[in-house]
Amino acid sequence: TMSLREHSLSLFRGAVGTVRPAPMLKRALKLREDGCPQLLVRGQAFPVKRDLYLVGFGKAVLGMAAAAEEILGDHLTRGIINVPLGIQESLQQAGMQEMLLKPHSKIQVIEGAKNNLPDAEALKGAVAIQELAEGLTADDLLLVLISGRGGSALLPAPIPPILLEEKERLTKLLASRGAAIQELNIVRKTLSVLKGGGLAQLAHPAQVVSLILSDVIGDPLDIIASGPTAASSHSVQDCLQILTKYNLLHHLPESVEMVLSSSPTKPTAPENFSHVSNIILGSNTQALEEAKCQAEGLGYAALVLSAAVRGEVSRVATLYCQLIQLVCLGFTGLGDGPLRDELRRNLLQLAAELQIPGLDLDKFLQALRGLGPARPLCILAGGETTVQLQGTGKGGRNQELALRVGLGLHRAQATGGSSPQGRCEILFFSGGTDGQDGPTEAAGAFCSPGLVAEALQEGLDVETFLRNDDSYTFFSQFQGGHHLLVTGLTGTNVMDIQAILIRAM
Repeated sequence: TMSLREHSLSLFRGAVGTVRPAPMLKRALKLREDGCPQLLVRGQAFPVKRDLYLVGFGKAVLGMAAAAEEILGDHLTRGIINVPLGIQESLQQAGMQEMLLKPHSKIQVIEGAKNNLPDAEALKGAVAIQELAEGLTADDLLLVLISGRGGSALLPAPIPPILLEEKERLTKLLASRGAAIQELNIVRKTLSVLKGGGLAQLAHPAQVVSLILSDVIGDPLDIIASGPTAASSHSVQDCLQILTKYNLLHHLPESVEMVLSSSPTKPTAPENFSHVSNIILGSNTQALEEAKCQAEGLGYAALVLSAAVRGEVSRVATLYCQLIQLVCLGFTGLGDGPLRDELRRNLLQLAAELQIPGLDLDKFLQALRGLGPARPLCILAGGETTVQLQGTGKGGRNQELALRVGLGLHRAQATGGSSPQGRCEILFFSGGTDGQDGPTEAAGAFCSPGLVAEALQEGLDVETFLRNDDSYTFFSQFQGGHHLLVTGLTGTNVMDIQAILIRAM
C-alpha cells in the first residue's frame, strides 16, 4: 500500500497541476474562427471585430501569456507583459520551456520589481501598458492577464506629479506605523493611474476581458493585484481616513496633497465598467476541488474544511490538532462523551477567534460524524497563515505549521494515556502552491506525531527549533529531508494547501 506521504504528495501535485497557467488557460480559453472570429472564455463569447491586444502583470503571467499566444495565433496584434525580475532565467534553468514565450513572439516582456518592490523597470512596463490601453478603439479587444502574486508591484504608475519614490516612501511609512495590507492597498490605489479600475477606464471604449489567477482569500476582484480592471469599492475619503488614523495627513508631499485634493470624491460607478468582464480562472478553491477528487480516487472519504484559513500559525495549528483528535475519537468508537464535547467547544471557539470567512464549522462537524472508520479520511484546507518572526532560523509558514501540528498531536498523545490517536495513523502536510516556503528550497513539509517522538528520543528539542523559526533545519535532520515537500518552482500561485490524512491502524 502507498504511504500517507505518497498519497499527500499526489494530492498536492494534482491540486497545483490544475492551476498551472498553461492547462488552466487552455481549458478556459478558445478562439472560434468561423465567420466573425470570437474569443470564448468558459463559453462566454467576445467578438474580435478588429485588433486583439494582450497585457499582463504578475508572477504567473509569463506562463499564461505563452499559452494565450498559442491559442490566439495570428489574431494577436501585440502584447506587453510585466513580470518579476529574473523569472525567464529561472524558468529556463528549471527546464519549464512551456512557460516561456517562443522566439519572434508578438508579446514584449519587461522584467522589474526586484524583491517584489516597485522600481524604475516596473514603472517603464506600467507606462507601456498605459500607452497601449489609451490608444484602443471601440472595435478593439484587450485581453488582460492578472496574477495576484506580484501583480501590484509590477503595475506602479503614480498619478502625476507624484513620483514613484514619494509613493513608496508613504507606503513604507504607513507599514511602519502598523497599517494593514488592505489599508496600504487602498492608499496605493487612490494614488495610482492603473489600479482601482484605472486600466479598464483607460482602455474604454474597447472591450476588456480579464483572466485572473487569485492569491487572495475570498477572491475579491478589487483587491487582487489592486484591481486594475475592477470597480473600486473605495473612495478618496477612505484614503484620507487611513492617513488621518496613522497621523500622516499633515506630513504628505506636496504632490500627494495636490492629487488628493483634486481626486473625485466618489469611486467610479459600476455601470462605467459595462465594457469589462472579469473572470477568475484559478483559485485556491479550484485547487482544493481537484485535490478532493484525487483523494476520493485513492479511496479516501474527502472533505474540504475551507479555502480561507488564515491567522497566526500557532492558533491555526491548534485548530488542526483539535480537529484531528475529534476525528480519532470517532474512528475508535469513542465519539461521544465529555472529551468530544470539550474538543467541539474548543474548536468552535477557535474558529470564531480566527474569523475564517465562510466557514460553517457546525455543518462540517456534522458531515464528519457521518463518516465511520471503514474508509480512511482526508480533510483538505487552503489559505494563508502568518508567522510573527522571532528567531534567526530557516523555515516558512508551511513548514512551521506542519511542525506545530506534529508537536501538538504528540503532546496530546503523551498526556492522554490511552489516547484514541494512538490507534490511528496520522499525517499532516502544508505546502505553498508556488513551490516556495520562506527562504528555503522547500514548498512545505509533512509531519506526524511519530516524527516528533523520534526527534525527542534523539535528543532534539522541537520547542527550541520553533522558537528560533527553524523548522527547515528540523525537518532536514530526518531521512535526508524526506519530510520536506520539495517541488521546485511551479509557475503558479493560489496560496497554500493543507491536508490531514487519517486511517485506522
